[in-house]
Amino acid sequence: MNSKMQEQTILVTGSTDGIGKETALQLAHKGAEVILHGRYKEKGLTVQEEIRHRTGNGSLNFILADLTSQHQVRDLAAEVTERYDHLNVLINNAGTFQSQRTLTEDGLETTFAVNYLAPFLLTNELLDMMKRSDRSRIVNVASIAHWNGKLDWGNLQGEKHYDGFEAYATSKLESILFTYTLAMQLKGTDVTCNCLHPGVIMTKLLRAGIGDFPGDTPESGAKTSVYLASSPEFKGITGQYFQDAKPVRSSPLSYDRSDQERLWQISKILTGWD
Repeated sequence: MNSKMQEQTILVTGSTDGIGKETALQLAHKGAEVILHGRYKEKGLTVQEEIRHRTGNGSLNFILADLTSQHQVRDLAAEVTERYDHLNVLINNAGTFQSQRTLTEDGLETTFAVNYLAPFLLTNELLDMMKRSDRSRIVNVASIAHWNGKLDWGNLQGEKHYDGFEAYATSKLESILFTYTLAMQLKGTDVTCNCLHPGVIMTKLLRAGIGDFPGDTPESGAKTSVYLASSPEFKGITGQYFQDAKPVRSSPLSYDRSDQERLWQISKILTGWD
């Protein structure tokens, strides 16, 4: 185990399946204290025990929260801040694909709420804690699908027309806009914020979106998240989009400062964040 990583506390959202589970496993192998998250308690505790058995790492905990609920997102942040005195890495990994338009208990379109607004709210709720921690890192799992995303301000939540892939792609574009905005706001602090495309990975989400497509393994999909969370070479690097553990350009839309600012203001209103 890496002695440096044993000093790190890392929260991985959506870590009971797919890329998130593999990310948590690899970071646990490195010796980090890993906070697992999922929305089913029995499954979460089973995965916690599996990772403990496979890695020999006893510093694992599971926190239950359904990210479709802003109340539960706040509760997740509160539990982290109550149980831990520092948080070195937040990996916003959890995601969903909804072929039909559905609404959350907050009256928000589900893909938008889970893939974008939940990370926006969770990150902001945990930000003070991360600023107090040593050289903290925020890692947002986006997707190359963001190139197909578009910001139609009159149809931001599929109010006029809804397409599952378009909603997913747009949520990932929003994740990148959020990353760039937050990175700028965090300049002068010890907190970095980056995002990534994990690859086309064979997960439940991929099957829900495009069926039986020959994707890569979750092990491959976790690689860039783990690098960004743990590698010394990424210390101080912020506001970047990564693919295969290397910084690359994201879509032209993602660099639009007016869109970044407008989305941030809308997000504050929809989450009640100030």
